[in-house]
Amino acid sequence: MKTASRIVGTASFLEGYIAQDCPVYGAERRGAPIQAYTRVSKNPILERGVIVHPDITIIADETLLDDHTANVFQGVYEGTITMINTHYPSAHVRERYGISGKIVTLDITDIVLTQIGKPVLSSVAAASACKLTGMVTKQSLKEAVAKELFSVDLPQEVVEKNVEAALICFERTPDIHIDHSEPIKDDNTFVKLEYSGPYLGTPSTYASGNTVLKKTGNWRLFKPVIDYERCSRCRACFIHCPHSCISLDTSGYPQINYENCKGCLICFCECPKKAITKEKEVREW
Repeated sequence: MKTASRIVGTASFLEGYIAQDCPVYGAERRGAPIQAYTRVSKNPILERGVIVHPDITIIADETLLDDHTANVFQGVYEGTITMINTHYPSAHVRERYGISGKIVTLDITDIVLTQIGKPVLSSVAAASACKLTGMVTKQSLKEAVAKELFSVDLPQEVVEKNVEAALICFERTPDIHIDHSEPIKDDNTFVKLEYSGPYLGTPSTYASGNTVLKKTGNWRLFKPVIDYERCSRCRACFIHCPHSCISLDTSGYPQINYENCKGCLICFCECPKKAITKEKEVREW
């Protein structure tokens, strides 16, 4: 998402706008949630950081919809366009979550798996955002994708595949644009903050952690599936799992904890009998 925000900013700059991109994230772990913000204007941009009321929100992973810590709908208002990476129709999403504003759904993961062969969403997420602004042409998007991906030393062939995927995504994104006439403005209401005591605002060394509440299985795109008829109980998957998500039952067969399996697929690669396959996740909600 950091790269996607840079592509949107660069494409907007190529169209003659002033642009600013700002990523916000914690632990740098592959698959962990990240937020990135891009501002585009005809005038100098003096504000920095989080966008309180976004005109466009791109949600690249539908599992974040149920993640209350991510709070992906924060600041969304009636004029916001929310694009969600999912195969479900927009009406289904609106009915389940009651989202304000306009909703666009598009399976951008399917596009990159078909065009690139890997679940890298930078170029396609940026393409949807550019299309929804109504301010960026396909030519500027194409140049921006190439510029940003070449800057991180990706090979020519990889960049070309990303450009192709981005242009396809641009075409498939619905022709819905934000209203540029009257942007939302924050009020200046002062809120009186009550005193809460030191234990609320001060971290405690002895406080219990929340690791067990974080179901990192939401990070997964593909899940490993064991064929027990072919499994020889060699324990290679059990030994190589870097996150201890595989245990052994009383008969010695491996069992996968899908709530925490991140889908690294090391078990899939290491299985000598090829008894482990990978399946794309399909969310039931």
